[in-house]
Amino acid sequence: MRNTNTGLPFPWRVRIVLGMLGALALILVGQLINLQVVHQNFLNTQGDARALRKEVIPAHRGMIVDRNGEPLAISAPVETLWAEPQILSEYPDRWADLATALETPADVLAQRIKLNATKEFMYLRRQMTPNDAAKVVALGIPGVYSRKEYRRFYPAAEVTSHVVGFTDVDGKGQEGLELAYDSWLEGVPGLKDVLRDRLGRNIKDLKLVKQARPGKDLVLSIDLRLQYLAYQALKGVVAENGAKAGTMVVLDAKTGEVLAMVNQPAYNPNNRVDVSSSSLRNRAITDMYEPGSTMKALTVSSGLMNHVITPDTKIDTTPGRLRITYKTISDHRNYGVLDITGIITKSSNVGASKISMMLPEGALWQTFHSFGLGQNPQTGFPGEQPGELPFYKPTQVLQLATMSYGYGLTVTPLQLARAYVPFANGGKLFPVSMVKRASPVEPTQVVTPEVAHDVLKMLETVTESGGTATRAQVPGYHLAGKTGTVHKVGPNGYEANNYFSVFAGIAPASDPRLVAAIIIDDPSSGEYFGGAVAAPVFGRFIAGAMRLLNIPPDDLEGLIKLQGKKS
Repeated sequence: MRNTNTGLPFPWRVRIVLGMLGALALILVGQLINLQVVHQNFLNTQGDARALRKEVIPAHRGMIVDRNGEPLAISAPVETLWAEPQILSEYPDRWADLATALETPADVLAQRIKLNATKEFMYLRRQMTPNDAAKVVALGIPGVYSRKEYRRFYPAAEVTSHVVGFTDVDGKGQEGLELAYDSWLEGVPGLKDVLRDRLGRNIKDLKLVKQARPGKDLVLSIDLRLQYLAYQALKGVVAENGAKAGTMVVLDAKTGEVLAMVNQPAYNPNNRVDVSSSSLRNRAITDMYEPGSTMKALTVSSGLMNHVITPDTKIDTTPGRLRITYKTISDHRNYGVLDITGIITKSSNVGASKISMMLPEGALWQTFHSFGLGQNPQTGFPGEQPGELPFYKPTQVLQLATMSYGYGLTVTPLQLARAYVPFANGGKLFPVSMVKRASPVEPTQVVTPEVAHDVLKMLETVTESGGTATRAQVPGYHLAGKTGTVHKVGPNGYEANNYFSVFAGIAPASDPRLVAAIIIDDPSSGEYFGGAVAAPVFGRFIAGAMRLLNIPPDDLEGLIKLQGKKS
């Protein structure tokens, strides 16, 4: 039937269609208002949550440099690859490409992705070179990203390893001064807002939330030139004598600063794959040894300071043996009557023991203690040891006697070197420092300048003809020092054929600049005396150090004689 009023067939259908279209338009307008006005904040938040991310800005760790500014530890920029497993797990067809680029077995990578599929973060490879990382990122695999980090590098490698130490992969100090000064060296990471696309790739940096603050640099007292010399000298002698280990410490005679500190065995902090625990130890600070006859210089100092002897005092060491309670103390041979210089020159155990018996109660302990023994050097180095300095009563005559020539107490090599500093500077003991000092510190006067001078002259005879350390001699220079040879302690007491070879030295004797202590652990070449094994380390080191520091010869007569022999 046709409607004669409109001329259109079924006009009611048209009205229904138009009504539906109008209602749909109203719904769309309402929804737009709802989205753009009512729920605008919610939608913005949800959009940001999917596109905005906060990204950490890595902080540069402070450099460690030697006293002259030479780098010992630096942070090099590297890239770390990471993934969002939630995204990466949706593209299994790209896993094989990723595994190939990472040089990782495909099944291993696939297993890791599956195990972390619900997580938002997973490391793929830490600390890659920027070029290698860029090649992986260039594959365009969804959910794979790269971020900048820093990797610690040690230019001097094993030469400074025991002093500087190292960090872990996250840049946290693990050993040495890297650990001791971790809070000083580490920086504070920053934070920024970034915009990412639907594949998680950074499109744009939006806002800096927090500025990254780099760590502070650390200037050590170490002189890298002297460190190399000490390392070469020690390593050579340890190898030549088949020793188990060795250590050497060099101090500035006028400030107490550590100029060199080396150990054997050492390790390369840039590659620690096969490093043993024994190689990690900084023996110069953490290991304690009986110092042997190097203590005779302190015993003589105690006798002079307490006025029980003078440099001209004569002591009869005949017949080269001294019986105290159940023990016989012996010299290498019968030296007969010796003055105090002779006791040092010949290293007489009998003579040192007799001086200890003359001293007032507690005097020997007080002298040793005033020279820094039995006390923590307070360098702040991890694992630092104070040594052991027992207090013996006057009735403990044997213990006092053996202490006078270096048994029954323990010191670290650092303590031994420090104890010889007063002989090099008029009787002053300085605090030890492994960090370069900005200003001088006040020393402690432990002996009078006269006593320090007298003992220094006595120690000079040890390196001269007739002394026990002629192998420490350096043509053109007067040197001073004292040898020590110590039986090692085993399960059943002192071992008959195992030794520590010890030497403490001062150079040059006329105006001391350097003080050193060397300890060689268990040489197996057949020679074991301190003068034969440890003293040559000092001689080799000083020969180079005097040239490096431009210290002119103070023994021109000796130099002329040597040149005459050569000609």
